[in-house]
Amino acid sequence: MDKLYFIPGSQDLYGDECLKQVAKDCEEMANFLNEKLKDIVTVELLPTVVDSAACIANCRKATMDDDCVGVITWMHTFSPAKMWIKGLQDLRKPLLHLHTQANEKLPYDEIDMDFMNLNQAAHGDREYGFILARMGIAHEVVAGYYKNEKVVEKIRDFARVARAIGYSRKLKVACFGNNMREVAVTDGDRVESQIRYGWETNYYGIGDLVDCINASTDAEIDAMMEEYKSKYTMATDNIEAVREQAKYEVGLKKFLKKNEIGAFIDTFQDLHGLKQLPGVAVQDLMTEGIGFGPEGDYKISALSAVLMKMAEGKEGATGFIEDYTYDLTEGEELELASHMLEVPPAFAATKPEIQVHPLGIGGKEDPARLVFDGVTGDGIQVTLVDMGTHFRIICADIELVKQPKPMPKLPVARIMYRHKPNFEIGTAAWCYAGGAHHSVVSTALTRKDIAMFAKLTGTELIVIGDDTKDADVTR
Repeated sequence: MDKLYFIPGSQDLYGDECLKQVAKDCEEMANFLNEKLKDIVTVELLPTVVDSAACIANCRKATMDDDCVGVITWMHTFSPAKMWIKGLQDLRKPLLHLHTQANEKLPYDEIDMDFMNLNQAAHGDREYGFILARMGIAHEVVAGYYKNEKVVEKIRDFARVARAIGYSRKLKVACFGNNMREVAVTDGDRVESQIRYGWETNYYGIGDLVDCINASTDAEIDAMMEEYKSKYTMATDNIEAVREQAKYEVGLKKFLKKNEIGAFIDTFQDLHGLKQLPGVAVQDLMTEGIGFGPEGDYKISALSAVLMKMAEGKEGATGFIEDYTYDLTEGEELELASHMLEVPPAFAATKPEIQVHPLGIGGKEDPARLVFDGVTGDGIQVTLVDMGTHFRIICADIELVKQPKPMPKLPVARIMYRHKPNFEIGTAAWCYAGGAHHSVVSTALTRKDIAMFAKLTGTELIVIGDDTKDADVTR
């Protein structure tokens, strides 16, 4: 189970009785937070930091614990911040500074200097906040009484992002083929992305995957077909084409599991040994949190896996999308987002249908795919691009809408959305920022979640939404 370590701060100037009360209050706070966050992480209390040695021990413990995804710190009393320097230098996990105190209200009739000395988070947290700023440590600050629901929800948001960053640090991405020939925006520095995000992105021969696929048994394929029938409507007589996709999924699952891979890419320019471009197989794998990027886009493959992990437990859909075409009716502009095959069924408004149709690219047999209309609601569109000197995340607010009319001749998944603040500003801002045509769309996550991820990973962030003006786009 993923965990957050809770590290409180104090000092020994006020004696043992003070430290005993500090320990008691911190245990109560840690137990409360553990109960509130137990569906995401466990919260474990570490010894109170009263000197540099204790801080070093706690921070090293957090850094070396593979189950620890982040750290919550709080200064119960005044905790001189020089004692935190060496420990913080060793910390390699996302950090939340909880600016709170043990008591909600002041005991106006009884308050004395003993109370003041014991409960001086207003003092201690400012000292601690300074050293974080002085050392340039990326962190999140949550301020308010720790039992307030708004405060708890912000801590839960941090826990989700920290959990996703922990997952990112362990993520392995398989490239079956390379980047689509001559395409720029989907390419990127795989060494730098491993340094910054942890993604181990490596090439695997398509032949190795084909061997694994061809080793699938009829019994395994039959079992996968039963899964398809239970989840989707079989709207085709070409059952052999669907079985081919089931065979691909059986092989892919084995390959990914054997190599501990959580995301992968393929490209229609490198399908040697496959009869079809993987369609249903890829779409179904994404329902299990496996990241995917088409045309060799390893960055969006990894990002989709990370954001799906971040969205776990939240209502809504999260997954890969491609920008495709527009309805440019003035004042009513909409985007139709889709792909050749691989939009995840998390976005389906109704039960998806398995259909088989020709595909005018790749030169392979007609592939089976899931066809559906998309969900509606407010969401975000997120992409990651390599600017040469650094990575950039672009996050835009959008509204997913119902398609105005049926599209009976378009045999792919169909997602439609409206750009904010409007089409002219929203799409222009995306282009100015260098936003890719591949992205992750989510109705579960918000711009604040992405902003926290960007801050804690040291990634440049550009946001687009109702607060974006013409001046922001053109400057």
